[in-house]
Amino acid sequence: MKIGVFDSGLGGLIIFKELIKKFPLHDFVYLGDVKRLPYGSRSDETIFEYTKQAVEYLFEKRNCKLIILACNTASARALRRIQQELLPIRYPDRRVLGVIIPTVEDIVVLSPSVVGVLATSATVRSGVYKTELNKLNKKIKVFEKSAPSLVTLIENDEINFIEPILKNYLSFFLNKKIDTLVLGCTHYPVLKKQIKKIIGNKIKIISQEEIIPRKLKDYLLRHQEIEKEITKNGDRQVLVTEITDAFGKLSKKWLKNNTILEKVVLE
Repeated sequence: MKIGVFDSGLGGLIIFKELIKKFPLHDFVYLGDVKRLPYGSRSDETIFEYTKQAVEYLFEKRNCKLIILACNTASARALRRIQQELLPIRYPDRRVLGVIIPTVEDIVVLSPSVVGVLATSATVRSGVYKTELNKLNKKIKVFEKSAPSLVTLIENDEINFIEPILKNYLSFFLNKKIDTLVLGCTHYPVLKKQIKKIIGNKIKIISQEEIIPRKLKDYLLRHQEIEKEITKNGDRQVLVTEITDAFGKLSKKWLKNNTILEKVVLE
């Protein structure tokens, strides 16, 4: 059985890349719903339905034991329903994990005072980062800003044109005295250099590809019944619902191999 990694597009590939470094023998399959991105502007019900279709596909067609939603929007708006409504009835022996709670746990350890969250519209609308951070530390102030244009620009490999738009989004935080900035979308780590240049070196940037592999290792150590069922042949598959030039180019660049993309249909 495999570990599945799901995102609405190519952003989750950044986490996928770090996961396969951390687990060189574990079998992984990545699924990017490129055809229907971005998820951030979708309704909650649509996000849930799309995520549910992806989870069902990875369980039933790709024999996944565990799935990581490497998508903040899906983690914020669909994960709880997946865990409460889908798994107990149809897949009681499978697991679906998100990226938000592990991220929040890491942030709290740093003892920040004021946290900024840059994310999609759906993630900001959910207020999940503020809610979860304040559950662990009520004193943390949280300011969230949606950045609806960034995912599309990244997916279209238009990063060279992104700086003025990024400056506009980040200007929201400049008078908030934040000491920590969460990149609350798995696409955003590709912009770390530009973000650091704009906000300066004093603000700690939280980037999820640095967190999730370590958290998964901890999870598997605590759940040996799952770890034992994961096959370890070093197998990797990259699936997409639409093959685009940008995805093909960036997947080869990030994964640094001759990645073969397989087109699949979700329904």
